[in-house]
Amino acid sequence: MEAIPMGRHSHILSAVGISPVQKAARPAHFSPSTGGCSSALQGCSTERKRKMELLSTPHNIKITNITCDSFKICWETDAKDRERITHYFVDLNKKENKDSNKFKHRDVPTKLVAKAVALPMTVRGHWFLSPRTEYSVAVQIAIKQSDGEYLVSDWSEVVEFCTGDYSTAHLKQLLEKAEVIAGRMLRFSVFYRNHHEEYFEYIRTHHNGVMQPYLKDSSGSHGSPVNGMLHGIFFSCNTEFNTGEPQLDSPYGRMRFQVEAEQLFNPNTNLYFADFYCMYTAYHYVILVLAPKGSAGDLFCRERLPLLDSAHNRFLTCTEGADGQLIYHHAQDLILELIYTQPLSLALGTLGEIGGHQLMSLSTANAKKDPSCKTCNISVGR
Repeated sequence: MEAIPMGRHSHILSAVGISPVQKAARPAHFSPSTGGCSSALQGCSTERKRKMELLSTPHNIKITNITCDSFKICWETDAKDRERITHYFVDLNKKENKDSNKFKHRDVPTKLVAKAVALPMTVRGHWFLSPRTEYSVAVQIAIKQSDGEYLVSDWSEVVEFCTGDYSTAHLKQLLEKAEVIAGRMLRFSVFYRNHHEEYFEYIRTHHNGVMQPYLKDSSGSHGSPVNGMLHGIFFSCNTEFNTGEPQLDSPYGRMRFQVEAEQLFNPNTNLYFADFYCMYTAYHYVILVLAPKGSAGDLFCRERLPLLDSAHNRFLTCTEGADGQLIYHHAQDLILELIYTQPLSLALGTLGEIGGHQLMSLSTANAKKDPSCKTCNISVGR
């Protein structure tokens, strides 16, 4: 049994829609038709009042089995109430922060109602639960009476929890949607990294010319397991369709480091799918991870991301030609963002200035995914 979110004009929730901070002012007997004590109850006899027993307050709230769009909840009540309870009311609130996506869940109610079932009860719904998001929750127990009124308990204590990342199953759904628009495969030969001159000078001065992995930012899908967790170095491989050469323009800086593809992607490298998203534009991005087999990055991805066949996938391939040389292709209709999980020396490639423009408006640094795009969203929190 799952908790069902009620609409704004639900007669139940308009009556019971009280936040936990109001519980001290709410009477124990509630009318769904009036939003307060019924006139019948106000005029009832002393004998009837004596027969009415207040419900115990739920306590010892426990949240378990948390995923990106569901959780289980249970609590304790007095033994005398357990057989009488007919309904549960759940007050679920998202804890806002400065990074919250203001375009999501703007008008979605967070008061939930469910018929009483054996605990723990599953609460599931992508329309009001987002991945990697902090929530607070409180519960009431209630008895629906013959006249349609509810006898309700006080609200329980407030408990906080945080939802999880996308599971591998969710990521496979994203992967399948990305495959639909990947387009034909184009040949390429180098990976490249665009940045400012100051960045490369810093690498030379402070790291002996070896680029160091850094923590992945929060760009893309909020539920991607790599966000804020995986260390790596960002590379591109997209080419100009008419020349096969790296793209002329850069969103990240006028300097470009190029390295032969074989240095990063070879038979000793595992390739993982990490994300598919857009930023309110027609362009769509796929994030892939290049992790040398057995490395710390490989072990991280192995437990969390779908592993791709390096020779047969719709995004990025490495195959062996008749002469034994490795041949590389990338998807034409996607912008690929590649995360290489190991340090890399500048001595392995070349550094030069781009021939095009620096287009900062195309940067994806900490970019938020468009939650309304039907092409790159799945039926879980964005």
